[in-house]
Amino acid sequence: MKFATKAIVTGQEPDPATHSAITPIYQTSTFVREDIGIPQPYEYSRISNPTRTALEKCVASLEDGLFGLSFSSGIAAEHAIVSMLRPGDHVIAPEDMYGGTYRLFTQVLEPMNVEFTFIDAADFDEIKAAIKPSTKMIWLETPTNPLLKIFDIKTISEIAHKNNLLLVVDNTFATPYFQQPLKHGADIVVHSTTKYINGHSDVIGGMVVVNDEKLYNFIGMYQKSIGAIPGPFDAWLTLRGVRTLAIRMRQHEENAWAVARFLKNHPKVEELFFPGFEEHPKHHIARQQMTGFGGLVSFKIKGGYTEAKAFFDKLQIFHLADSLGGVESLVNYSTQMTHSSFPLELKKKLGISDNLIRISTGIEDAEDLVDDLKQALE
Repeated sequence: MKFATKAIVTGQEPDPATHSAITPIYQTSTFVREDIGIPQPYEYSRISNPTRTALEKCVASLEDGLFGLSFSSGIAAEHAIVSMLRPGDHVIAPEDMYGGTYRLFTQVLEPMNVEFTFIDAADFDEIKAAIKPSTKMIWLETPTNPLLKIFDIKTISEIAHKNNLLLVVDNTFATPYFQQPLKHGADIVVHSTTKYINGHSDVIGGMVVVNDEKLYNFIGMYQKSIGAIPGPFDAWLTLRGVRTLAIRMRQHEENAWAVARFLKNHPKVEELFFPGFEEHPKHHIARQQMTGFGGLVSFKIKGGYTEAKAFFDKLQIFHLADSLGGVESLVNYSTQMTHSSFPLELKKKLGISDNLIRISTGIEDAEDLVDDLKQALE
């Protein structure tokens, strides 16, 4: 089956009890057992739940993976992955990443004696030089938040596997519609399903997808033991969102192109970040590992905080908010919002400045979005 069909069919067979066309919300904490010692598919909803199972099967199939595990948030999914690490272990990660992930690494794991080296993941020599005997994992995010950098999954996976390391890829921005990291050598894919996969800004969630059964069993043990899982209604909402992922992503990208083309030569735009343009330094890599360029555009407005604030104040359709990937268009002030946990020196090094604005294009009419940006910039 092709992508859009799998999004609607996989894991979502008609309910055997009622023949409901839509997977029901199994809003129950426990399941009645037939007898002592007789195993059954569902026993307790922290361990498994039919609504959650449907979501996990569906998203795993979209990533072309064998196993899916859902969590109560993207950060909970990430924490499940790094729970494989032990004191003294070492991880290589890109400097440019989501601020919440950086906070998890530096404020939760580093005090537990897990070591991190933050590098420019576009520089293969820098990755190789960072590998130590204690290195266990390379962590990637591509495209990155908020500068939309692109990292070469295939080449980095070859470096990782040559050194017996796991490669983790955060695929939240691209979604499995535009990118499937497992096909390019990743061992683990992680999502904040809060974003595009759910797509309606009404639920928090996360997902891990793997092909290796040992990884699945270990992360599944963590999922069961810690219990950071979505409730049945959250799983159902996310599954409802998945069903329209293909058509939504096409519209998100179409609108992102319209916004990027408008901003590209605007006199009040200092710099533009969008991997779809050939001028993007890793456009050729994006074309190799992605089938589209996503719905996000970042830019630097000429000026600084004053100009950025004036721009935000004048917007009428776009709203200033955390998060992204919903059907509505949002703008984000990364330096004070998603990346407030980054040290000032790192922000300066990466270019997360007080004039950087991240746009998440929704699925409204592109002409209206461009007109809103136009009047706000004027």
